[in-house]
Amino acid sequence: MSEETRSRQPVRARRGPGPGPGMGPGEKPKEFKKTWSKLIKYSKSFLPTVAVAMVMAALASVLMILAPDKIKELIDEITNVIPGLMGGVPTPIDMHFVETIALILVCLYVGSAILTFVMGWIMATVTQKISKQMRSDISKKINRLPFSYFNKTSYGDVLSRITNDVDTVGQTLNQSVSTLASAVTMLFGALIMMLLTNVTMALTAVGASILGFAMMAIIVKRSQKFFTTQQNELGNVNGYVEEAYTGHNILKIYNASSRSKREFEEINSRLYVSGWKSMFFSGMMMPLMMFISNFGYVAVCVVGAVLTMDGAITFGVIAAFMIYVRLFTQPLSQFAQAASNLQRTAAASERVFEFLEEEEMDDESQKVRRLAEVDGEVEFRNVGFGYTPSKTVIHDFSAKVKAGQKIAIVGPTGAGKTTLVNLLMRFYELDRGEILLDGVPINEVPRENVHEQFCMVLQDTWLFEGTIKENIIYSKSGVSDEDVVSACKTVGLDHFIRTLPDGYDTVLNDTASLSEGQKQLLTIARAIIKDSPLLILDEATSSVDTRTERIVQEAMDSLTKNRTSFIIAHRLSTIKNADLILVLRDGDIIENGTHSALLAQGGFYAELYNSQFETS
Repeated sequence: MSEETRSRQPVRARRGPGPGPGMGPGEKPKEFKKTWSKLIKYSKSFLPTVAVAMVMAALASVLMILAPDKIKELIDEITNVIPGLMGGVPTPIDMHFVETIALILVCLYVGSAILTFVMGWIMATVTQKISKQMRSDISKKINRLPFSYFNKTSYGDVLSRITNDVDTVGQTLNQSVSTLASAVTMLFGALIMMLLTNVTMALTAVGASILGFAMMAIIVKRSQKFFTTQQNELGNVNGYVEEAYTGHNILKIYNASSRSKREFEEINSRLYVSGWKSMFFSGMMMPLMMFISNFGYVAVCVVGAVLTMDGAITFGVIAAFMIYVRLFTQPLSQFAQAASNLQRTAAASERVFEFLEEEEMDDESQKVRRLAEVDGEVEFRNVGFGYTPSKTVIHDFSAKVKAGQKIAIVGPTGAGKTTLVNLLMRFYELDRGEILLDGVPINEVPRENVHEQFCMVLQDTWLFEGTIKENIIYSKSGVSDEDVVSACKTVGLDHFIRTLPDGYDTVLNDTASLSEGQKQLLTIARAIIKDSPLLILDEATSSVDTRTERIVQEAMDSLTKNRTSFIIAHRLSTIKNADLILVLRDGDIIENGTHSALLAQGGFYAELYNSQFETS
């Protein structure tokens, strides 16, 4: 990206002290219910499967609840022999009855385990599909967002949403939804069985657990904002790290490592505080529930002992209630854990949906007009544009370019050169005026159709991990090996590639070291392969040495033949042979003509050109 592009694009918001995005000072977290309603609506196609899993979880809990009643019967049968051991009337144990109860218990516990296993498999499958759908939707959303969105949002924050936030949603959904179904069934099932067994002891167990419900509700209410802030600050950390490591060399050159470290520590400290608070409240729940559970055991034992002494209940009832208390208080612990997971899910989902709800570019699927067999005639008619409404970059630009011409666009930094070609390729929409390609306004055809007419070489190179041949071909199909070799010979790169161990099949990664000039030559070869009718060169030779520049310049002369070319250059010596030079200043054309004609005028262009050869 050229300096002019960077100077004209709004600077991304720097993350200073205070809450992260979406959590301004004093701002409350977005409604928990509203976010969950969005998530449920988003996952509606999976709801039937989730319902089946929840039914299985509920059935597994029912089987677990039925077991203590059978254990009570088993213990009562065994305790009948105690009077005989104490000298009373002996009562023989009905072994057939014991065997039957034991078989029933085995069936209950095995059935519960099988249902739990199947439910876990279903939920793991569903949650991963939801995560996959979210990642796919975010990927598609990125392609529908206007360029202006990425001028104000760090790439790291976007990456955090597609990785950390989506993973959080998948993991916590898997852990919480089925747990909730099981916990609700266990809670009410245990309560019903306790009431049917003995009302007095049931009320004792419930009374001991009410405190747990109240404290859990307070903790959930207090901790939600910390989970939201934690997800936001995690995105801030990712965004800052991405920016810092991208500009690592600059940090070192300008000795800004200490400053960068301080800024990172500030963001990291905010993440630590919000993470500590959310984990602290989450960690409080399990010890609290254990205390309530133990308190329930003590209460049941005391009351049960009194009732047994009075002959109101049998020993088997006490044993059953010991299990019922565990089954009744266990859901409280599960509710606490599920509440923490649901809060994380809501916080992560909020960031995902916030991104998915960002304003998109206009849908152009209804446009039927297409550009085909383009000659390359371009016309700018009274074009006006600004990245923000308050600051206009291009004021009233008009120009007409004939097909096959080589057009150079020059001017000082910030004059609007790169902005002009961005508008030509419809990376941004005009505020006023229109741009025509072969007489067709480009806003009347889909953006993709406009992009097909251009090949582009930027100052900043971009290569992906893959073979050299794959990088050159990129997204074009039907390219032969001979075409790839011919393109590389044109830019003078064929000899270097053949010296590599695997030639054109060499994989470009961290182990394959290429100079900036070689990377630039690869991107130029990629443009040659695309072979579009219009060509954009934005400081394309800025990263190569003088000798290589001459080779590239010759390749460019060959490439630009019979092709409309727009060349942005600061080194004016590289555009002497341009058919037309447009001189921009403050968003307007102040001069135009050939190199020799503009020098003869002795105007602003001549001043720019001569300044490159002045010496002290």
